[in-house]
Amino acid sequence: MELTPEEKLTNAETMRHILTVRALLLEAIGELTRRARAHDVSKLGPPEVDTFTKYTPILAGLTYGSPEYRDALAQMGPALVNHYAKNSHHPEHFEGGILDMDLFDLLEMMIDWKAATLRHANGNLQKSLEVNGPRYGIPPPLYRILQNTIAKVEKLAEKANVAVSYPHVEARPDTPAPTALKKD
Repeated sequence: MELTPEEKLTNAETMRHILTVRALLLEAIGELTRRARAHDVSKLGPPEVDTFTKYTPILAGLTYGSPEYRDALAQMGPALVNHYAKNSHHPEHFEGGILDMDLFDLLEMMIDWKAATLRHANGNLQKSLEVNGPRYGIPPPLYRILQNTIAKVEKLAEKANVAVSYPHVEARPDTPAPTALKKD
């Protein structure tokens, strides 16, 4: 079936729109790639490395959001202040907290929370959101959007099989652990 001249013009305009959206989404992927490469690198050197070396195993043994967990965070003092200042995926980075974040910050934050759940034997992304809702004053509409994102983040984690590198988490049965992590 031959298209009319009007249909051809409409299709050309639609194709321009498609290519524009494609270009912008690819730029967004570039932003996420930049964030993936830079995520938490401030922890690898002064003034953070000493504090995180001391407190990472302590925090891993505590229940996320518990009074003991919050006390440990408070004891991390200047290192944690520096970490928040250098990493915009933390609500503490912004004067206005979570409401000053952009969608890229929020996505990195949700993925960071998922990764953090893997450090705890009882880690749970839904529970993290429940704890952090009041902690950060997340308004109900944003809370709902973040809650709607949990299933997608969980699927991404499953697809990437990231849990395999954590000793207390069993690998998916259909995906063998890397050779260096296999148990004898």
